[in-house]
Amino acid sequence: MNPVLSPSAVEPSAAIFPDDDARIRETARSLSLELQLRLLTGADVWSTHGIPEIGLKRIVLSDGPSGVRGEDFDERHDSVSLPSSSALAATWSVELARSYGQVLGQEARRKGVHVVLGPTINLHRSPLGGRHFECMSEDPRLTATMAAGYVAGVQSMGVGATPKHYLANEAETDRFTADSVVDERPLRELYLAAFEDAITEARAWLVMSSYNSINGTTASENKLLETPLSTEWGFDGVVVSDWTGVRSVEAANAHQDLEMPGPVGHWGAKLLAAVEDGRVSRDAILEKATRILRLAARVGVLEGFEPAVRELPAQLDGAALAREVAVRGAVLVRNEGGLLPLDAAALGSVAVIGHNAEEARTQGGGSATVMPKYTVSPLEGLRKALPGNVELSYVRGAKVAEGLQPFARTALHNPVSGVPGMRVSFLAADGTEISGEDRLASHLIWFGVGIPEGAAAIRMQTEWTAETAGVHHLGVGTVGEVRLEIDGVELFNDTIHDDTNVLGAALFAPPQSVHAVQAEAGQRISIEAVYRLPAQQEIPLTAILLGEETVVEDPDAEIAAAVEAARTAGVAVVVVGTNAAIESEGFDRQDLDLPGHQNRLVEAVAAVNQRTVVVVNSGSPVLMPWRDKVGAVLLGWFGGQEFGAAVADILLGAAEPGGRLPTTWPATLEDGPVLSTTPVDGKVVYSEGIHIGYRAWLRQEAAGGAAPAYPFGFGLGYSTFEFGGAHAPASVLAGQDVRVHVPVSNTGKRTGREVVQVYLARKDSAVERPVRWLAGFADVHLAAGGADSVEVLLPARSFGHYDGGWQFEPGTFQLLVGRHAADDFQVLDIELR
Repeated sequence: MNPVLSPSAVEPSAAIFPDDDARIRETARSLSLELQLRLLTGADVWSTHGIPEIGLKRIVLSDGPSGVRGEDFDERHDSVSLPSSSALAATWSVELARSYGQVLGQEARRKGVHVVLGPTINLHRSPLGGRHFECMSEDPRLTATMAAGYVAGVQSMGVGATPKHYLANEAETDRFTADSVVDERPLRELYLAAFEDAITEARAWLVMSSYNSINGTTASENKLLETPLSTEWGFDGVVVSDWTGVRSVEAANAHQDLEMPGPVGHWGAKLLAAVEDGRVSRDAILEKATRILRLAARVGVLEGFEPAVRELPAQLDGAALAREVAVRGAVLVRNEGGLLPLDAAALGSVAVIGHNAEEARTQGGGSATVMPKYTVSPLEGLRKALPGNVELSYVRGAKVAEGLQPFARTALHNPVSGVPGMRVSFLAADGTEISGEDRLASHLIWFGVGIPEGAAAIRMQTEWTAETAGVHHLGVGTVGEVRLEIDGVELFNDTIHDDTNVLGAALFAPPQSVHAVQAEAGQRISIEAVYRLPAQQEIPLTAILLGEETVVEDPDAEIAAAVEAARTAGVAVVVVGTNAAIESEGFDRQDLDLPGHQNRLVEAVAAVNQRTVVVVNSGSPVLMPWRDKVGAVLLGWFGGQEFGAAVADILLGAAEPGGRLPTTWPATLEDGPVLSTTPVDGKVVYSEGIHIGYRAWLRQEAAGGAAPAYPFGFGLGYSTFEFGGAHAPASVLAGQDVRVHVPVSNTGKRTGREVVQVYLARKDSAVERPVRWLAGFADVHLAAGGADSVEVLLPARSFGHYDGGWQFEPGTFQLLVGRHAADDFQVLDIELR
């Protein structure tokens, strides 16, 4: 299968670009300056202004990239939760990326959304990047290919996709002010290259500018919005700011088109004055208004113009796709003695261990968060999949989740309506109720919508049933003034302050007040919180969390209980992972350690049961000092709402783990060749140049340095494959694509999947180059004994380097065919003329 989008994989140009573009420009020209300017700043947090006089409705935008939330965070308006972008990239399948995008497009249409704010395609420059779960990979070729598939899938549904964050936004520390200092060559060959196919091949309808500066100029004012984006790449869509990313009217002189959110921003009346006094040209405003109207036409909200997509593809099953991506993205990195797949009939008993087994992280924190209708934990997935004669036990083993966690919905009773959940009332200043609603969850978020006008306070009421007897740590999390009562006793009445200074961080992990409460098993406890809304908010953000914190008095006792459960079990399945305090939007990681006592837990379990399988539930690399002491290790990422079902499929052999690493996993933090994420004097200097990810590791190893735990592209399966002799032209003209054909045979006993990876290398080059770099890839599915010839397309640009323009050094390149970046390659020479 070809990893680069074929022409049929992208909508025909006539369908992507409305035929009547000249009429769109004339419509924009017919508007008064005031109305043109009105188009350029959002009407509210999630939508643009409509202009009824010209038949323009509002354009609704929604956060992605692994689900479509819509205009609110209301759990009653549930969303399909797909595996994280790092899991998607681990599939190395552009066809699956397109299906992933299509499901997002379907979800957008279901929710009345016209634009999905995704994919996130910044590179994994340093393993400490806190938002890497939301990005795809460390390699520009893999990222660009997968991003193009994603964009094509979203837009096949007539919904705009938004590659983000443009550009060099590889860290979260001081992200609003940090200046990414990047030389021209790595900027072009790595960071811009990751975006290029989404624009030039998939023809994305939007791009999001980032918060940071690039080489001294903030992204929304940067010349990179013009070149290469609009000039070389032919982008005619809308550049939307990250929320609050426009800093001044100077952005209007760049190719920044839409400021979000609105209606208050840095443009507005200031932009009108800037046009009137000549600081911003009328032509620039007309161009921006035209782009907004062009987008409106494409998504079908401008009367008199045909939408870009008139015939939608057949619907896909979102839950089934979530499960498929979780299976095909899971990476098996160890399987001693063929421990996996497990023979369920011969198991007898299974000990499931780990906090993340019961409370798995199925998605990352921050703007990537959606509200799924349900999630399947690994514990639940195994319980459902194992036959009835297999005894299953569960022990937590080690605490992972920090702080208050939302109450289980099944434990909540609405005391007003008598239904499961909570009663939420909006109160006027005098305490009278304006309106009320029944909610299902105990973590409620309002971002721009949902709070009625005139409300001065929000009251939450519920009755929570304790599952076990003992002391329970209950509390409230929010920012601002709140009163908490439990069983009629006031336990808190004060202001909770936020010291993060990160936009939106307190929505997902708010500061908290926690109190010890004694309860009997099955006892129902009444809880009431009243939150006073602030008098003024520039952006309306409100979050209130009622929940319970896990407090462990004796960690050794928990580990001992896990050891006893594992000692006599037929197999021990230990699920370890990160928590929301480690991987989320808004901050970077301090280390790569698993939180709490999880490493000790795995070591102890493995010491008493050789048949220990570890499932890693993280969005990006963690250190695994025990990796050579356990029977099997499966990297499951943030696996979406079907994560637990996918884990059961893989462990019990109903499906094969199909993933290959999209990023290198280190053995120790100190080994990592590129670590910096923290600005020094306001600057993050990309001093490593073109050597990030596996490129940096290979250079380090060539100099006698450390190797990683697992290389880029690595992954095991349940079958075995052999490559025959690869075929490629002996020479090629500069500027031409190259097609490599590789015979592949399944020599195993079951159907399986292999990913053919082709790298390039250049000895004795006059130009600094990586030791090797990924040029193309393709995957193949074969039945036992099956064979096929796999074609891998190497884009002409793979042979180029950037020096004031794309250059091609004549001479002999090595073409390396293998399974991962550190493989024993099949080597062919190819002459570039």
